[in-house]
Amino acid sequence: MGNQTNQESPKKHPQKWKLLDIITSFFFFLIILFLILVFTNLGDPLADTGRQTLLRSSISDPKQRVNMVAAIEEGVRKKIEKCPDDYVDYMPCEDPKRNSQLSRIMNFYRERHCPKPEEEPLCLIPPPKGYMVPVQWPQSLHKIWHSNMPYNKIADRKGHQGWMKIEGQHFIFPGGGTMFPDGAVQYIKKLAQYIPIKSGGLRTALDMGCGVASFGGFLLSENIMTLSFAPRDSHKSQIQFALERGVPAMVAMLGTRRLPFPAFAFDLVHCSRCLIPFTAYNASYFIEVNRLLRPGGYLVISGPPVQWAKQDKEWADLQAIASALCYELIVVDGNTAIWKKPSGDACFPNQNVFGVRLCDESDDPSYAWYFNLTKCVSRTSFVKGDISVGAIPKWPKRLTKASSRVTQINNGLDVFEADAKRWARRIEYYKNSLKLKLGTPAVRNIMDMNAFFGGFAAALSSDPVWVMNVVPPHRPLTLDVIFDRGLIGVYHDWCEPFSTYPRTYDFLHVTGIESLIKDSTSGENRCNLVDVMVEMDRILRPEGTVVVRDNPEVIDKVSRVARAVRWTTAIHEKEPESNGGDRILVATKTLWKADH
Repeated sequence: MGNQTNQESPKKHPQKWKLLDIITSFFFFLIILFLILVFTNLGDPLADTGRQTLLRSSISDPKQRVNMVAAIEEGVRKKIEKCPDDYVDYMPCEDPKRNSQLSRIMNFYRERHCPKPEEEPLCLIPPPKGYMVPVQWPQSLHKIWHSNMPYNKIADRKGHQGWMKIEGQHFIFPGGGTMFPDGAVQYIKKLAQYIPIKSGGLRTALDMGCGVASFGGFLLSENIMTLSFAPRDSHKSQIQFALERGVPAMVAMLGTRRLPFPAFAFDLVHCSRCLIPFTAYNASYFIEVNRLLRPGGYLVISGPPVQWAKQDKEWADLQAIASALCYELIVVDGNTAIWKKPSGDACFPNQNVFGVRLCDESDDPSYAWYFNLTKCVSRTSFVKGDISVGAIPKWPKRLTKASSRVTQINNGLDVFEADAKRWARRIEYYKNSLKLKLGTPAVRNIMDMNAFFGGFAAALSSDPVWVMNVVPPHRPLTLDVIFDRGLIGVYHDWCEPFSTYPRTYDFLHVTGIESLIKDSTSGENRCNLVDVMVEMDRILRPEGTVVVRDNPEVIDKVSRVARAVRWTTAIHEKEPESNGGDRILVATKTLWKADH
């Protein structure tokens, strides 16, 4: 018996040890693999694959997305994942892949076309590799970091015209353009021979097809605030370059709809080789320019078709429609033509080959959110009172003078005055007590997401900033008053993404954030707070600031979502002199890297 036992043990024990060795080796292999994945870059692709799988599943399964949003609002889900790296310049409503399938007629495919919320990934846009805090104003007008938008196409193709060039780590902007290769400064001096640029009578300007916005950038020294726009097209990121320079700009396309601005908003409208076919489609585009141009304002067109080779008919048609609308041709200087718009409707309608007529008296020329272009001319008489250039006060007096258009609000004059005083008090509190960076070189591009009369922007008028005043179209349409004050802005519904590139604003401000998502009639949410704040994160620069004013319950909800979008937050009481129960959340967007 004993001998048999001694003979069996050598056979069994080695098998046990062999199995134990295999288990132990596999365990140590897992530990080593874990350490490699965690502490080296080898684990990043696997992690990205997992995250992207989760993002794709949230799109394919709307219920999962709804559950994610609810978990974030309740504070259960602690962090929103980053988007894939190829989303670095993602613009949801101007997505070339989506829009390329749409109609080319009147450039419909280049206008805004937004996906449904459930079609969008719920994720945070990463900065590009090598991203740096932007060059501060005013140096940014002349140079920006190459690594923040490393796209050389414009520099390669337009460098000889003075648009921009590469020097070391920077893009340099000499200030030139296709129609002013000697620089915007000389070009502006040329225009000043015919237009009262230095008088203070011109304040708001629209630059159509702006390139990198050097025209608008150099008009700032003349106290003219220019809003530049261009579509997202083959010149990749031209509007992104403009905003990185600290120049007011947005992505837009004059196609089938009215541009999102009120009637008679701009004292000057400018086109430098913008290639807009003004007389096409029964002069629909010229009619839209006429709607936007303030009575008594100036229209400048440089480049085609003005005295341009092989465009004699187009040039003749342009003069004909301008004449039909009673515009005065001030001068034709080479390939630049300048007209002055009449102050009223008295001479119109004239007989014209375009079949243009006056709009019905019921047409509101300031309604411009997803509103198709009209083939009729907006009546200046729709506005009560004289808002023409020369009749409204010069800058800066117009900033504090309520125009006749405030009367669309009950007790409009009193509300205007109270709003101005309220925001002067609040801005003082923001600077002195909350120690926000307003008025410092760290802040240049600002957005007020619920601007009303523009009191927030007006109170900052002495600071080296510009403010995009946003008026939601479901709120009172007060954007015309903002332009009458000499400020700029746009209509926008925050249940949709904004028409700008990622990382383009230093400071976002919103009063009553819940009102942006609620239906004013039913009180039901039209969209959710998470999507709005993820969009805010998309357009905010790293190390940028967000200020939200609302009641304590809403502020608590905003604070929970802010943690999920990786902002650092602090909650403050309102300024002592103000009534109401508002609280103030101040948040900072952290500069996190794409691999975090």
